Amino acid sequence: MKKTNVFNLANQLTISRMILAFVFMAFLFAHGFTAKVMALCVFILASFTDAVDGFIAKKAGMVTDFGKLIDPIADKVLVLAAFISFVEMGIVPAWMVVIIIFREVAVTGLRVLALAKNKVIAADGGGKHKMITQVVTIVAILIFIIFREGGRTVFAFWDERHVGIFQDAIFALMALTTVLTLVSGVNYLVKNKEVYFNAKTG
Repeated sequence: MKKTNVFNLANQLTISRMILAFVFMAFLFAHGFTAKVMALCVFILASFTDAVDGFIAKKAGMVTDFGKLIDPIADKVLVLAAFISFVEMGIVPAWMVVIIIFREVAVTGLRVLALAKNKVIAADGGGKHKMITQVVTIVAILIFIIFREGGRTVFAFWDERHVGIFQDAIFALMALTTVLTLVSGVNYLVKNKEVYFNAKTG
């Protein structure tokens, strides 16, 4: 049987997504309109690797247990970097992000428990749909940040009356994202309940 290289192109793209998460944060917290635009570009590039790495892995026969494990972790690093940054910037409610983090920790814990039993749990369809919803929400918030920054410092059109409109839109998007994230997490835990129900104690 042909052995698949763990550090193949697909897995390299997955790892690059985690590196890009930190590059994204650096631009997001940097001052200036250009830095905010770059943050959006880096985030989109990182998100694009999520689609490309899976396609390459399946098309070129590069699927590995390492890839199945690291791919959802890379997704979590990217989206949580964004959501935690938004909390720091005072844009999204902290309690929503706490729920999202709780879901991700619970699912990651399940994967670690499964790994201890020599079982690798790959991301399912619900997890991918959740990821898409989170990415859309993050991109929308980044566009708001760019719009606000450009309106204040470059194009001089920003009116503080815009804040309420954007805050309501962002809250609605975050509420939807939080609910879908929680539902997908519960479904994931139920679907793989045999992992923790059959876990040894002591």
